Amino acid sequence: MRFGITMLPEYPWAQAAPLWRRAEELGFDHAWTYDHLVWGGLPDSPWYGTTPTLTAAAMVTSTIRLGTFVTSPNYRHPVTFMRDLLALDDVSGGRFICGIGAGGDLDSRLLGGPDLSGRERYERLEEFTVLLDRLLREDHVTSDGTYFSARDARTLPGPARARIPFVMAANGPRALRLAARTGQGWVTYGKPGGTYEQWWDSLREVSARLDDALDAEGRSADGFERHLNLDPSPFYSLTSVEQFEDAVGRASELGFSDLIAHWPRTTDPYGGTVDVLETVASDVLPRWR
Repeated sequence: MRFGITMLPEYPWAQAAPLWRRAEELGFDHAWTYDHLVWGGLPDSPWYGTTPTLTAAAMVTSTIRLGTFVTSPNYRHPVTFMRDLLALDDVSGGRFICGIGAGGDLDSRLLGGPDLSGRERYERLEEFTVLLDRLLREDHVTSDGTYFSARDARTLPGPARARIPFVMAANGPRALRLAARTGQGWVTYGKPGGTYEQWWDSLREVSARLDDALDAEGRSADGFERHLNLDPSPFYSLTSVEQFEDAVGRASELGFSDLIAHWPRTTDPYGGTVDVLETVASDVLPRWR
């Protein structure tokens, strides 16, 4: 099992840089940051750009994988985003992971975007993902879409490796099929709401639906990464060492390959202490690898 940690992009770099370095020192396999203009969970917090943050993180680390948690088509275009990804992949030496999902509507509304139905949001996500995938594999890309188009888009020099991995956020049937078709992995936070036990029941259900989606796409489950966001509101996995280990055991039984927690903050959301994080890293993570 692999373990990841998410740092919200709310700190000036002088404060953020030590967190990214420490994540690598503690032995985490991957580190992530949110990709929003504003996050609804902290609408009044300072907020810094995602791709500059990850580029800077790549410069102060050497082994940990780095990713977006998650990118959405709410304020990005595949052609311009492709350029950011090529730079990130190059600077990080091929350590970049692209988390992708439909996202909420806040970022889109900030730019005056239309309110979309659930079906329209899925269709936009599919169009975004398919075009971005083409742009990362081909040169001279032309595409006409409902939401995104490209005209002879040049993509040189291409990624630092054959394929930047997509980790697709999905819970619904159509999104799970898209994840099975285009992703190298999947990430979920289940269905928040209700009790802690009900949340784990929702994860059991959506995991089974992913198996069905992989079967429908003719893909093997072997090697397909299954990422779990361990911190759906109001639950936080790093409240205590015991809480984290309980979550790891449950996730292991459900077949998750990668677990992602959030760096503790001094206040909610994700209020906790670095002492718990460091004990988890030194005592719990090695036993579950």
